Amino acid sequence: MTDTEQRASLYEIILRREHPSGSAIRTLDMVVRELGYTQDNLREALAHLEKTPLPPGGERVLSELKLRAWLAGVDNLRTPVPPEELRASLPPLDWAEIGIAIMLGGSALIVFVLGLWVTIRHPVG
Repeated sequence: MTDTEQRASLYEIILRREHPSGSAIRTLDMVVRELGYTQDNLREALAHLEKTPLPPGGERVLSELKLRAWLAGVDNLRTPVPPEELRASLPPLDWAEIGIAIMLGGSALIVFVLGLWVTIRHPVG
């Protein structure tokens, strides 16, 4: 089993078995690629693919995929980004950002302490 087949969705496996032609497989590869860009939201992936040229017969495969996903209720899922990917996508902190955070925190602490001191020294009423 290749890496692409390991990452394939159930719909892709079923459709590949039902439509073994080269154009259908290329179309499904395009769907899998778009799913990576849309965080596994099939509705958005298909909307992007409608704007691109498809291999001959690709429209039929996409319409069948869209119908099956809609019937199963999985056509518009929102998949959150895994924490590992989120951490990997963030740039590392540098000393300037740490210094800014310390200055903001320190100034907020000074404002809080002064506000507390004024409230204790001059009670309302």
